[in-house]
Amino acid sequence: MKVLVIGGGGREHALVWALSASPLVERVYCAPGNAGIAALATCIALDLKDTERVLALIRSEHIDFVVIGPEAPLVMGLADKLAEKGIKVFGPSARAAQLEGSKGFMKDLCARHDIPTAAYGRFHDRSAALAYLDCQDLPIVIKADGLAAGKGVVIAASRAEAVQAVEDCFDGRFGSAGSEIVIEAFLDGEEASVFAISDGRHVLPFGTAQDHKRVGDGDLGPNTGGMGAISPAPAMTPALQDEVMARIIRPTVAAMAAEGCPFKGVLYAGIILTAEGPKLLEYNVRFGDPECQVLMLRLKSDLLPALIAAADGVLDTFDLRWRPGAAATVVLANRGYPGPLEPGGAIAGIAAAEAVDGVVVFHAATRRDGDRLVPAGGRVLNVTATGDTLGEAIDRAYQAVDRIVWPGGFCRRDIGARALAR
Repeated sequence: MKVLVIGGGGREHALVWALSASPLVERVYCAPGNAGIAALATCIALDLKDTERVLALIRSEHIDFVVIGPEAPLVMGLADKLAEKGIKVFGPSARAAQLEGSKGFMKDLCARHDIPTAAYGRFHDRSAALAYLDCQDLPIVIKADGLAAGKGVVIAASRAEAVQAVEDCFDGRFGSAGSEIVIEAFLDGEEASVFAISDGRHVLPFGTAQDHKRVGDGDLGPNTGGMGAISPAPAMTPALQDEVMARIIRPTVAAMAAEGCPFKGVLYAGIILTAEGPKLLEYNVRFGDPECQVLMLRLKSDLLPALIAAADGVLDTFDLRWRPGAAATVVLANRGYPGPLEPGGAIAGIAAAEAVDGVVVFHAATRRDGDRLVPAGGRVLNVTATGDTLGEAIDRAYQAVDRIVWPGGFCRRDIGARALAR
């Protein structure tokens, strides 16, 4: 088969890496891809908003199957447009992608179907939102309703901070994503991510992970797209994972089908383990980044048949096998991230890093400048490793990090430390 992966980050490099290993795959394409992906796939530079060019590529290269990586094309309806043309695709419809594209949609669905989540209010009016704040306990969470590149969430410790967050949303800080907001109760507990793939009716568990969002060691500094991840999540025991599947993920899939927008694709549930049991913080409708990287290294089964089974509606006959042990990934980011970036300079030592046992370096934002490898964004490399234990996986990842020569980069040095201390 010829497979096209849509996207160009570390998640897409991990997907390409897994798909290219399938004996069913003749050739992998990636649009737009990056310098690391180019070693495994034919990269095609195009604007993902230009559906006609995407369709032209699929027709000219006789693509058999498309995997959509990022959330924005899903929310904009790329999967619908491909399906209308008879092209087999892994990824939810635009209506189903509202689970990520609209936080209010997700919260309302949970309310209608008794799916455990935080108490909330949904507002498109500034004065009503501010009046609601007066009746709420602190801390409190303010979320821009739409996609805001991971920057539209504020946990406010004071009313002044909460008011400012509301004002920022309605003043256009997050563009149209903040024209409506969700205000929800703060939940206390450990966070973890649970993944599953769905064919619209059936659900197949796809592992657990734990992300590290803050930019600095000790979970200090601003939130980022993710500075590292581990898998499996130690806090998510098999019993808790079963509970999340039974009380949150399977009811969500059933609810979406009942409401006429069946979900086909991957559900990434952000879960918080409260004293009252696991509750849903948010849904993403694509593999996480950098969670995808650790999941792909742990997956023993061929990825492609699982994705095709989801697209074809036959997941009830499917199962997956996982490698024993654990995986960890450390993000190397450009200095200044998540703020204005400093000049990154050239990157060397990737081959030396991958010489460490169990290590794969996924490129998140790189490009070629002649013979030099240079950064092309904030999060640049995902140094990912497996091990018999989580400690071994983390040690290998940092051994590999230390072999990469890049003065313009930095990373957190405590990925997985809290899990190891459990």
